[in-house]
Amino acid sequence: MVTLPRSFSSIQPFKALVIGDFMLDTYTTGKVRRISPEAPVPVMEVLHQESRPGGAGNVVLNLATLGGSVFAVGRMGEDAAGKELKHHLKGVDTLGLIIEPNYKTPVKNRLISDSQQLLRVDMETISPLSSASEEQVIEFLEKTVPLAQVIAVSDYGKGFLTASLLQFLLALAKRQKVPVIIDPKGIDFSKYRGANLIKPNLSEAYAAAKLPQSASLDEVAKVLLTVTEADLLLITRSEAGISCFEKNGVRRDFPVRSKEVKDVTGAGDTVLATLCLSMASDLDIATAAQLANIAAGISIERLGCVQVTLPEIARRLLELDAGTKIYDENHTYVLAQVLKDRRYTLLVLHPGQKMSNALFKTLRTLSRKENSELVVYVQASSGDELIDLLSSLSEVDFIILQRENLEHLLKIMHPEEVCFLEHDEKELLGSLLSRFTDNAATEAKISLIKND
Repeated sequence: MVTLPRSFSSIQPFKALVIGDFMLDTYTTGKVRRISPEAPVPVMEVLHQESRPGGAGNVVLNLATLGGSVFAVGRMGEDAAGKELKHHLKGVDTLGLIIEPNYKTPVKNRLISDSQQLLRVDMETISPLSSASEEQVIEFLEKTVPLAQVIAVSDYGKGFLTASLLQFLLALAKRQKVPVIIDPKGIDFSKYRGANLIKPNLSEAYAAAKLPQSASLDEVAKVLLTVTEADLLLITRSEAGISCFEKNGVRRDFPVRSKEVKDVTGAGDTVLATLCLSMASDLDIATAAQLANIAAGISIERLGCVQVTLPEIARRLLELDAGTKIYDENHTYVLAQVLKDRRYTLLVLHPGQKMSNALFKTLRTLSRKENSELVVYVQASSGDELIDLLSSLSEVDFIILQRENLEHLLKIMHPEEVCFLEHDEKELLGSLLSRFTDNAATEAKISLIKND
């Protein structure tokens, strides 16, 4: 039986440390209605402007959205942009975000008209981290790295990640057995030696390997794995998907899963965050790469840097594989994420239930409830035929097989309505009703449906 990927059953809340270059992404949107009389350039009438954390800040937001408790480590200036950056990182531990004198918080302002980016204006000064600031960061890392389950290094080449700071971080993480995933920058990957996983894009990989475009990707990977001594190399290839290389020479390719490409901005950060989630959950690299690919596919369907949620990943998995709607193990955390901020109706089927016209009509009626999911509880003893049939129906959103999972779900998330099919077996019906009226589902409406 095809089930929800077992990987999802391993996903739990986790702690992550993100270290790197933090910046402020500003989006200025408006309308272009004429060309300037001063020069052959468009004149944009500004209608709206908003700012969000960018760079490592976007990785932080992605991880927090995926259920992570995040320690942010970086620097910012004592300026308005720095204050706004920190303001948008609410709910995140920002004690590791130091203020460095004479440093200006990088700002990237994107000018957008009709969902089309016209121009990006960068206001930044690239400068190495001062010795005093580096000592401050190292002191924080000594206290915080042992608390993390995974470390994400987001290098945008702004000077914060000095060679000495990286060397200290990687050595400390290795002693504490905390995996490190690096999103690299520049052509010198030797400074990342000792990382568990390095994630360059295609152009970065070729540049760092110092090989021409005519060289095969396998040659590039071999050079980079030798230079970095990393366990894994994951190369993102835009619309071609992701290629993963292990140090033992094994290569695996994963195609991208996207409906429409609108904007690739921030997709790399989404991949990095999803890989961190997977590594913190002890998932294998093949599963991690596929989840990252799905998350990136969702990300590029929207404009600007966006955060992809677990419910969105789960829903995309459902679109790709209808069997993933079956919960036959302890998936309570993920199911709670999927149903987060949504209403759901629970249909309880008794043991031995068979597919009938009445059941099909009931499923269709309940599935039409606006903004509500339909969860069906059916005991595994009812047989694979019924379960497989239910999983193939678009009317059914989720199927739960174990009573323990169902009871756990009812304790943390109350259904809007609990429905039963009426049967001649009055004792069985009475038993089912009492079970649901005695627990947390008492807040739900109880409905009895004729099984004609």
